[in-house]
Order: sequence, then structure tokens, then C-alpha cells
Amino acid sequence: MKKIKIFDTTLRDGEQSPGATLQPEQKIVLARQLAKLGVDVLEPGFPISSPGDFSAVQQISRDLNGSGVEIVGFARAVTQDIDAAVKATADAELRRLHIFISSSQILLEHQLRKSREQVIQIARDMVAYGKRFVDRIEFSPMDASRAGEEFLFELIEAVIAEGATVINIPDTLGYALPEEYGRLFRRVREQVRGGDSVEYSTHCHNDLGMAVANSLAAVQAGATQVEVTVNGVGERAGNCSLEELVMAIETRKQTLGVETSIDIGHIYETSRMMSRHMHFPIAYNKPVVGRNAFQHESGIHQDGMLKNRNTFEIMEPEKMGIPRNMIILGKHSGRHAIKHRVVDELGISMTEEQLEQLFVDFKKTADELKRVTDDQLIQLVGKTVNRPLERFSLVEVQVVVSSLKHRVASVTVRDHETGRESSYSEIAEGSIEALIRCIKRAMPFDLEFVDLELQSMSHGEQANAEAAVEIAVGERFFQGSAIDRDVVVAVARACMGACNQAVRDGGVAEAKEDGYEKRKSSGQG
Repeated sequence: MKKIKIFDTTLRDGEQSPGATLQPEQKIVLARQLAKLGVDVLEPGFPISSPGDFSAVQQISRDLNGSGVEIVGFARAVTQDIDAAVKATADAELRRLHIFISSSQILLEHQLRKSREQVIQIARDMVAYGKRFVDRIEFSPMDASRAGEEFLFELIEAVIAEGATVINIPDTLGYALPEEYGRLFRRVREQVRGGDSVEYSTHCHNDLGMAVANSLAAVQAGATQVEVTVNGVGERAGNCSLEELVMAIETRKQTLGVETSIDIGHIYETSRMMSRHMHFPIAYNKPVVGRNAFQHESGIHQDGMLKNRNTFEIMEPEKMGIPRNMIILGKHSGRHAIKHRVVDELGISMTEEQLEQLFVDFKKTADELKRVTDDQLIQLVGKTVNRPLERFSLVEVQVVVSSLKHRVASVTVRDHETGRESSYSEIAEGSIEALIRCIKRAMPFDLEFVDLELQSMSHGEQANAEAAVEIAVGERFFQGSAIDRDVVVAVARACMGACNQAVRDGGVAEAKEDGYEKRKSSGQG
């Protein structure tokens, strides 16, 4: 199959998304992860924009030597930008210079304030200048999808004549429709002199939600490189999403006749890492990596999934490193799904009479909360069978908050295996930080607090808060979620749920009794 290069611009165009700024050290960490993911080309920043960006591009150029990743220096069509880009990427084993200039009439008039003739001359001069330092030059006529074909063709001919080796035809405003965008690539390849001597790239924004569709249309029209960002971050509505584009190709590659070099097993890890470093949340309904992407609440869908996963899924989440959690219990769930979760997955034995009573209680809870977490389900099961089912339970949570002082949290935890009840107190700058420190001390095993998502379940003063927590115990990860009227209590219960999951799934090596006693006694009070 034809190989499609993945050009990642998360650290350049993606970082231009409001609120997504990265520190140079973060860019270096993320660049390593992108190389691990298998991207072919990496645009790690805009060297002229700041000393920090210059330093990050320079360090990444050195750091990724031997990785096979081509490093791109991004520059406006001005000599100072080109000099900075060339200098920042000087140590890269494989490198490219990426020069851009506006091409649509509205940008020429109101942003660049240049005539078409002036733009063509500038493009010629700057590509020729860049060619003195770098063999591989990519040229991007910004807003190409809104530029007239006649001028666009003339501009592209000019830069090819000066030595440009990659022509990117960007849909900068996400304006194009797939059919017309694909047609534009075909006409450039057919009509432009020298058009058959260069590579073609596509760079699409998502303003009308068609970035992936437009990119695929370009691929079908001859583009061999797609410019993407992780999680689709970028200016306004973002860029073409790496994970969506790659999985569309992976899922339909027999039809498309193309493939990529991306190791899809690292997609979820990369997505979560990027989200955390950018402090940019992932929408629940985000394709591929969103929380709901492989979850099912409808009773009809759940029944089909339990019989055969292919009934309502076209991808396997495990192949992308996504934890399997397909059944979400809510008011639309049926008896079959609840029995499967309790008996088959949690391993709790119940009689048919008890299951029927559980289903009645479950429906009442689901009507009130919309979604029933494992923590709440196990509590309902415990009431039905009249015994505690989890190793640990929260007896009490208290937090003292002051805007002028540190927050103080205290928790009381009951260990149902030993029958002991212990209390812990901690001080920290934040309420949740103090709370997690308490829970860490309460557990007879070491854990790392990895991630937290908070969501309001409704509007108004009486809204329930949903907390989703991820912890790491050794090299294994465990999730817990909880819903409560109070945010802090929801986090505490979610964290406790994750700890109990670690115990339930055999993911912890219990501490020795003397260490356990020492930890408990130090926390009494």
C-alpha cells in the first residue's frame, strides 16, 4: 500500500490554541513521545517567536537524532525567520525548512497588504534564500482553499522553479468541502509546471468539522503527507486530529489503499500525555480517545456488545492502549448488562431474587444520578446481600478551607478485612491535594495519583459533581469514578474506588504486617 507520511505540528500549530502553551522542557518530553508514536515529520515550534521556542526546537533537533524523524523549522517568508529556523534545526539528522506566505485575496489586502505580484516575488526570493542552507523546503500558500486557482497555480510554479520540494495546500480556515478540496489537489498536480516533481501535503483546520474528511480527500487526490495534531488541538476549532486520521486509514485502508507508520498502541498514551501537559481537556464524545468513544449505555447496544463486540464497534480500543470499559450503567441499561457487570466482571454471586431487587434499586439510583458508577453499584450490591464487598470504605471526609491559609483534610477509612478504622490528617495548598495525601497514607501499598477529571452533571446550585480518578500501582493503572453533591467527596470516593479496584484485580502486593501497623499507627488521630 502507498505510505502516507504523518507530519505532526502539535508543538507548533497545536500550541497556538488559546490556553495550550507549553514550556520548552514539556516540548522535549512530548517530542520524544511523538517519536515513540511513530510520526514521520515533526514541527516542534516557531523558532523566531521566542527564545524558549528556539531553544526547544534546537534541543529536539539534537535529541531525536537517530530516531528517523524529520525535524521542521517553521518560518514566515522573511530572512530573519528563515535564519532562526535554519540555525535551530542545524543539528538535526534529517531536517526541512517550512516557509509560508498568505495567498488569498482577503489576506493579501487586509493582513499582508501586498499585491499578488509582490507575493510571488517574495516567495521566489525566500525559497531561493532558504535553498542555500537546506535541501528540503516545504512551501505553504496560507489560505490556499480561498485563493483563486490562477494565482495559486502561478505562485506554486514560482516556488517549484526556485527549488521547493514539498507543496502544502492548506485549508487554513477549514472552509473547503471534501470534493472541492480533492479537486484542487488534482488540478495543481495536472496544471502546474513541475507539479509532478514534488511531494504534496495537506494541512486542514476543523472550523466546519471537516478536517479529517478533507485530509482524506487530499490523500485520494495524490497527497502523500498529512499535517495533524494530537487531539486535534489548534487555533479556533483545531487541526486535523492525528488519532482520527490515523484510525480512519487503519480501519478503512483496504478501501483507501494507503497506510501510515504510526504505532497505534501508543495513541491513547500520547493523547492523555498531551492533554495533561497542555491542560487541555478531551471532550467526552471525541472520536477514538474520548471517554465515551468505546462506552455503551443503551440496553440494546449493551446486549449486542455482550454477544459480539463487532455489533456496535468498528475498532478495538485495546489495540490503541485504551482500557476496556465498554458497559456504562445508566437508566437505559437492562438486566443483562447489570448481571454481566456484577456477576461476570466483579465476580459477586447473587441469587435471581437478589438480582431482581438490585435491578429495582439500581433504576431508582440511575433516575436520580443519570449514571451509576462501580463504587455506587457495589454499595447497592452490598445492601442487597447485606455485607460489605470492598476492602476499604470511607467513613468520614472533612476539609477545612481558607483563602488565607493552607487547606486541611482528614479522612477516616475502614479496612473491612481487619475490621480496623483509622484516621489521617494532612495539610496542602489545595483541598484535593491534602485529601489525596490522606488516602495515600491510608492504603497498605504505594500508589501514584495520575489523573483527575471533574464534570458537573447538571446546572444550578444542586448540581452533582462527577469525579473520575486514575491511579498507578507499580506499572498498572486503575480507574475509579464517583458522583456526589460535593466535589471533594466525589474525588475521595472515586480515589477509594480506584484503590479498591487495584485490590480486587490483584494489582497490589500487600505490605508486610509490621509495615502496615507502622503506617496505620503513624496516621492515628
